[in-house]
Amino acid sequence: MWRRVAILLCAGTSAETALAQERAATEFFVSPKGDDAAPGTREKPFRTLKRAQTALRTANQTHDVVVTVMDGVYRLDAPLSFTPADGGLNGHSVAWKAADNAHPVISGGVSVGGWQLADRARNIYVASVPKDVDARQLWVDGRLAKRAAIEIPRAAVTFADAALVIDDPAYDYLAKLPDQRRIEVEGLGFFTDRFSPVERIEGRRLVMQQPAWDNNNWGYDTLNKPYGPEFAHLYLVNSLAFLTKPDQWYLDPAAGKLYYRPLPGTDMAKVRAELPRLPYLISIGGSYDRPVRDISFSGFRFSYTSWMGPSTGEGYANQQSGAFLAGVSRSRPSDALASCAWGCPGFEMRRNEWSQIPAAIQVSAAQRITFDHNVFAHLGQVALGIGNNPDANASGTGYGAQAIEVSANVFTDLAAGAILVGGVRREAHHPATEGQTNRQVTIRNNRISKVSQDYRDNSAVLSTYVDRALILHNDISDAPYDGIDIGWGWGLNDPGGNPSYRTRERGYYDYAPNLVYHEPTTHRDVIVAYNRIHGAKRHFEDGGAIYNLSASPGTVIAENYVYDIPKKIALYLDEGSRFVTVRNNVVDNAAKWLNVNTVRGSFPQRISPDNTATGNWHNTTEIGGMWDAYQNNLILDDHLVAGTAWPAEARKVMEASGIEAKAGTPSYDPATGAVK
Repeated sequence: MWRRVAILLCAGTSAETALAQERAATEFFVSPKGDDAAPGTREKPFRTLKRAQTALRTANQTHDVVVTVMDGVYRLDAPLSFTPADGGLNGHSVAWKAADNAHPVISGGVSVGGWQLADRARNIYVASVPKDVDARQLWVDGRLAKRAAIEIPRAAVTFADAALVIDDPAYDYLAKLPDQRRIEVEGLGFFTDRFSPVERIEGRRLVMQQPAWDNNNWGYDTLNKPYGPEFAHLYLVNSLAFLTKPDQWYLDPAAGKLYYRPLPGTDMAKVRAELPRLPYLISIGGSYDRPVRDISFSGFRFSYTSWMGPSTGEGYANQQSGAFLAGVSRSRPSDALASCAWGCPGFEMRRNEWSQIPAAIQVSAAQRITFDHNVFAHLGQVALGIGNNPDANASGTGYGAQAIEVSANVFTDLAAGAILVGGVRREAHHPATEGQTNRQVTIRNNRISKVSQDYRDNSAVLSTYVDRALILHNDISDAPYDGIDIGWGWGLNDPGGNPSYRTRERGYYDYAPNLVYHEPTTHRDVIVAYNRIHGAKRHFEDGGAIYNLSASPGTVIAENYVYDIPKKIALYLDEGSRFVTVRNNVVDNAAKWLNVNTVRGSFPQRISPDNTATGNWHNTTEIGGMWDAYQNNLILDDHLVAGTAWPAEARKVMEASGIEAKAGTPSYDPATGAVK
């Protein structure tokens, strides 16, 4: 290139002009009023995003490309797939951006209208929708409505190997219900939210679909034996007969009928309803030797998807924070209901085989992908998945997310978590090639609220095995589970493993002696700093507002402000946590401000040692675990504050936490769809 510039200089052209000409971007424009037969100019734009994608695949080889998208709703017929051909090639980049003052919506849903009164006594309305479209979510006036459901008392049920038996004649009507395979059992426990679909109903016996029933009834906090039964709930979900409360709905896909019971005072002629019909919106994925590179998305709203996995025979055998057990478990003992209701060796050996929820926007085998100033709202699963398992990616390739930036976005009104980074299987923590490694992911200045409304076990942000994840200046609120979780694996995959899993009761290494690793995982050098977390832990007792699993050399949790989590844990270092520094955080109104999971006894095992908490402020005295010289867990320069008498240093941390003013993070009103 420099030889070319020198020749141009000799011809009387400046180097600056020559380089500017060489880097000049090719522009395409898209409008709902456009025409895909048009040239894609500002005056004659394309109509669809797919057409613009096709057009840029030649231009991106020689120029930067900018695709400017006009205001409007872009309803996708199928998800968009971005491969290496769609990214920047030969050093160039591709930018997808909203036009000035525009807020285009990329939608996987269909608008629903024409409501008619179907049952006056029950105040139920019905509308026609496309036949055979199925969904687990419905949004009404910018609000996630709830599927029809009833709660059943645990005292009235008996768990059997293949069935749930209800010992109460009040439920005899269940055997006469239509579409029995659409009915599900949901169990809400201490840290799990599980779904298991029905096969058929014989009298008071609900015969259950497999393998969902088996997978939901062994391990920990199971359907049949939740930890802390005072927190547990059991529901029957998804039948027209259960539509008994306002803001509930039921869908009959075969008939193409959607039923809804409105809130009092609702004018059904003015209701805005959206039914999702796509399982995800965008897949970005290449291969480890040819990743997708250099794509940015700015100014969009991504909305209306529904992950249908729990409606299949797999159900949703949740284990922790969105990870779930799928497939037939051949190591499951025949008497698992009794012998493995709180863990057993056969269950432990499957920890490295769990699955993850496929996100609405999926990124894997990709480099330098940016999402900034977007709105992720009204999505039926995790909003943004980065470097997750292969099974969670439509591209078929997982992991390999490098130099990904997620900045100044809004995440709200989601069925599951906001951002899921990293995988949970073997290749995630010990990648076979450098290209598999998840590395350098930045999550900054995002506003995250009202998440995990259907899959309540999901943390708002989870980063598992990632080398240099930076989670900075985010504002996280209204979450039933944790705010920010980092790490994975309970120390099982760290050098030498976790001694607690060598016991007869757990026996993980007896089943898998070759899985004692000698090299560290990729969970390292994570920074969780300057975040503001409030109103998290709304439901679950387990976990923490900020939570770590396993060894993480170089990791720092610093200058975060955690408040409004009464009766819950603020800062939690769980099994295997090592080499973590917890520094200069402020914790207000929590049950325990700090917890470390250590094994007690006459000879306590050192499963979570070598951590330091220094310079923190808190107004509760309670801590958990062993903070002592034996564990080398140190609490230094600690500050107990009376009530709200925070000193100036603490107030400085509180005021600096959360979204930076310079970030320009938008605000979003779900009720109106307005973005500011």
